[in-house]
Amino acid sequence: MGTGNSKEKGSKNGDKNDDVIEGVVCQESDLKENEMKAFEVGDHGKILVVRQKGQIYAVGNKCTHYGAPLHTGALGDGHVRCPWHGACFNLATGDIEDFPGLDSLPCFKVEVQKDGGVKVQGSLSMLKTGRRQKCMATFDKGDERTFVVVGGGPAAQVCAETLRQDGFKGTLIMLSKEQVIPYDRIKLSKILDASPEKLALRSADFYKDNNIELKLGTELLNLDATNKVAHLSSGEKINYDSIFLATGSRPRPLSVSGSNLKNIFVLRNVDDANAIAKEIKEDKNVVIIGASFIGMECAAYCVGKAKSVTVVGRGAAPFVPVLGSQIGGQIMKWFAEKGITFCMDTDVVEVLPNEVDSSSVGALKLANDQILSADIVVVGIGAIANTDYLKDAGVELGKGGTVPVNEFLETNVPGVFAGGDIAFAPVLGTVAAIGHWQLAHYHGRIGGRNMLGKKEPLKTVPFFWTMLFNKGIRYAGYAPDFDDVVLHGNLEELKFIAYYCKNNSVLAVATCGNDPVAAQFAELLSSGKSITKDDIQNNPTAWIK
Repeated sequence: MGTGNSKEKGSKNGDKNDDVIEGVVCQESDLKENEMKAFEVGDHGKILVVRQKGQIYAVGNKCTHYGAPLHTGALGDGHVRCPWHGACFNLATGDIEDFPGLDSLPCFKVEVQKDGGVKVQGSLSMLKTGRRQKCMATFDKGDERTFVVVGGGPAAQVCAETLRQDGFKGTLIMLSKEQVIPYDRIKLSKILDASPEKLALRSADFYKDNNIELKLGTELLNLDATNKVAHLSSGEKINYDSIFLATGSRPRPLSVSGSNLKNIFVLRNVDDANAIAKEIKEDKNVVIIGASFIGMECAAYCVGKAKSVTVVGRGAAPFVPVLGSQIGGQIMKWFAEKGITFCMDTDVVEVLPNEVDSSSVGALKLANDQILSADIVVVGIGAIANTDYLKDAGVELGKGGTVPVNEFLETNVPGVFAGGDIAFAPVLGTVAAIGHWQLAHYHGRIGGRNMLGKKEPLKTVPFFWTMLFNKGIRYAGYAPDFDDVVLHGNLEELKFIAYYCKNNSVLAVATCGNDPVAAQFAELLSSGKSITKDDIQNNPTAWIK
């Protein structure tokens, strides 16, 4: 659509500037109020053009997380929301406002010409890459403050970046117990043989360039919150002014007889994933204990690469606590058609050794007395909060070792903030500890801003997803104790919208093959609106229109 005419523009002094491009991309009449479309800028790429409240905006058209086309997303008040994973970008600036992802969108200057042509001008290189890093404050020795960020995941990463983006010029130290720079952990259960370099969130130079002192292979052993001293595994002590704790969780281990045998794995870090991938061979029987997201994604990866893949689960079907029995049952049927065997409504009671090598696993005994051949076992039965270092710190601990925080992510101790998996935090009118990739990013932003005293409250809508055999399931909202699921669509074809209700309120939506409905529901909740079960019974999609 539009003319797409563009040209490289010279700089003010008459010299050619190869990084500036401008062109008329459409006519003003091509856009209705509250409409967004993608237009080509020459042959360099597409931009998103939006008309809202009498203004026309132009930003990059690809989400900076995984490249989703934003013109197919959800339009909010002054921002656009990614159709795949819910990230939000400001229309006027291109800045990322909600997550996942780290970078903002390129933003283009817009001029409506006398003939109605919409001319845009901006950076050619940013148009091609589709992303823009926000400016970072420069380290200044005159700023004597020391802020510490603990963790190597998205909450810690976004917190550190937010501090620099929002003007912090003091000493910034980031601790990670892993030996590799922070990476996209959620890909591990989908691509077990991925390298940390390919998964890295930022390059090693990024931390150096922005004076973020990244201490790898370093744990926080003890926190003296009264005197503001962090004791590290290296023996070092750091005096801090403010600290953000995002130490995540560790996999719950299998604790039955024989669970110390070789070739029994958990899946948390890149070393775990690579170790599992190394063992998978065509003559090996793989058993996965646990039928939730990690287990099912791992099963999808392993099938076709091993002799057999079996999933053992305590419930009647996968995902029942989150997605309900109907969707869980259909996914189980779909996986069975792919060659994956299920042993449900049971549990592992004993691990039996291999007859040839007694140090390795050979079989599993189930509670129903079934014996499963098992050369490789992957355990995905939950997680434990990594907060042992807080036992004598004076920081309040909650259920399961989580850390209760207020709406600003601050603990009961001033200057101590927590986010990510460990944070027992406000969310949609309740409080909970939720291990979502998106939410961890958002916690990092809020934590960083409140370390700087900005008093910005939490207000995001939880959004998570899974990819199973190239089908994406999206989930927006929070419904831990739903009492009804209203389904719309064709469940057998895995093309559906599911509404999770409590009494008469719709608390969450899950979709498959119906983008951008989950993003639209997240937008609905974030704007302070809601829908009821009565609203969707007769016309399940009327609220979208």
